[in-house]
Amino acid sequence: MKLRRRQFLHLAAAAAVLPTTSRLAGAEVYPTQPVRLVVGAAPGGTSDILARLIAQWLSDRLNQPFLIENRPGAGGNVAIEAVVRAPADGYTLLLVAPNSAIGASLYDKLGYDFIRDIAPVAGLIRTPNVMEVSLSVPAKTVPEFIAYAKANPGKLNMASPGNGTSVHLAGELFKMMTGVNMPHVPYRGDAPALVDLLGGQVQVMFGVLAGSIEHIQAGKLRALAVTTATRAEALPDLPTVGDFVQGYEASAWFGVGAPKNTPAEIVEKLNSEIKAGLANPKLKSRFADLGGTVLAGSPADFGKLIADETEKWAKVVKFSGAKPD
Repeated sequence: MKLRRRQFLHLAAAAAVLPTTSRLAGAEVYPTQPVRLVVGAAPGGTSDILARLIAQWLSDRLNQPFLIENRPGAGGNVAIEAVVRAPADGYTLLLVAPNSAIGASLYDKLGYDFIRDIAPVAGLIRTPNVMEVSLSVPAKTVPEFIAYAKANPGKLNMASPGNGTSVHLAGELFKMMTGVNMPHVPYRGDAPALVDLLGGQVQVMFGVLAGSIEHIQAGKLRALAVTTATRAEALPDLPTVGDFVQGYEASAWFGVGAPKNTPAEIVEKLNSEIKAGLANPKLKSRFADLGGTVLAGSPADFGKLIADETEKWAKVVKFSGAKPD
């Protein structure tokens, strides 16, 4: 894993040393035809919304349509394989999500190696999950929850939208770092998991903030903490899990990738235009509505994030014994 991580960081940084003339030649003419942005999720979710926002920005800036192609299935693997097999010409891109890093260790056999076969283009946003409990749980803080869970081992069920999802592994990381015993109950999607959490059939979930905030604000769920290293703008009074469990951090993050060997000048041009979008007040506000903070940065910065997350979640997958549905 460490060798692959080093190789990935090296490849991600390589564009910075290519001759300037080579970069400018391709960048001046790209794109000359519509571009596909492949999303490994169905329409309507966070990944799809993000993809449509950045695609519209790129369409307006580069005067060519950036078209969304939803290819859900197999934890995002269907979409990733489609991009891996596409020509490395800048006309097929991937909306990169946490499952890209998680899948490297979750699946025994994949038709690709994400770190080797996808070139990082640009980070988009990082969004927090929220540690939330059913109102039947007496704990009102993370320390109270840990104490209650340890006093009642195996009696608090942890919901998630499926095995190997970022929500599932955020909870498994919490279990790994605190030693609490909470059986995992996987559902097929966020909606049914939330329904049972609201009804008290399950007691805790490390849910996506955007999907839970309405219920939290209505007092139907109790939020204990956000999972990111810093507080969330959407819930500024809520502490972080890391305030009580030192070193804990889990989040959903998104960006754009391309097939390996995509010309560096095209990657650089896309990165520059995406960063301009992330600095645009209107687009930045739309991202904030999703509970996210922008990532921006260079292709190498996004490559380092992917490599770090791949290494991190491999440890959690091994600890939890997580298997794909």
